[in-house]
Amino acid sequence: MNDLEQYFNNNTKRLIHKWQHYFEIYDRHFHAFRNKEIHLLEFGVSHGGSLQMWKQYFGEKAKIYGVDINPACKALEEEGIEIFIGSQEDRNFLQELKTKIPPVDILIDDGGHAMKQQIYTFEELYDHVRPDGIYLCEDTHTSYWKDFGGGYKRKGTFLEYSKNLIDQLYAWHSEQKNKFSVTSFTQSAFSLHFYNGIVVIEKRPMTEPFDVKTGNPVVARYRPKVPKIIKISSKLWKNLKV
Repeated sequence: MNDLEQYFNNNTKRLIHKWQHYFEIYDRHFHAFRNKEIHLLEFGVSHGGSLQMWKQYFGEKAKIYGVDINPACKALEEEGIEIFIGSQEDRNFLQELKTKIPPVDILIDDGGHAMKQQIYTFEELYDHVRPDGIYLCEDTHTSYWKDFGGGYKRKGTFLEYSKNLIDQLYAWHSEQKNKFSVTSFTQSAFSLHFYNGIVVIEKRPMTEPFDVKTGNPVVARYRPKVPKIIKISSKLWKNLKV
């Protein structure tokens, strides 16, 4: 059991609502940022319990920011925690938010979970995550829930959107540069992780990959014989017996 899960199980402060298996995922990707001067931004304040959890987990050097559409959440601010009120579906708000906070090391999207909210937040704020930071969107199972704009293989869901990011990650290897080429995402994403309910993007400045060799070759290169292609007329084919 990691420190985050222990905090959650012993929590007597503000309400925290999480899926049980999330704590392992958080700790796997966040532990390297502990006790450092980091900036963390979380969408979805609710009762403020998770903001307090992050504050304790990352230590006193961390600065925590929260965003929620509910004006009442502003009252949950405390030392080390600043809260902004606005909608994830408002691109103007998201763009203005970037002028009010420094680039963040970790962004957690635990907001409204609707498709536009998740996609707009990624499109407007992915670049506001530092080059070696983490972008995490949770409760992505709503991509299968109709009330949130989801549905299996439905166009426009966050998970269908995220699947395209896999292609962008591999764009260095494209042989169809006119249709599929390197993007800013290709140059800034080190890895994509798909969990049950969470998508994590680990950022890192990337250049075109190259392969290397060491040691001495000891096995002759094997070149299998390519069978000759025999053309068979359609008339002959009909007469062939299996």
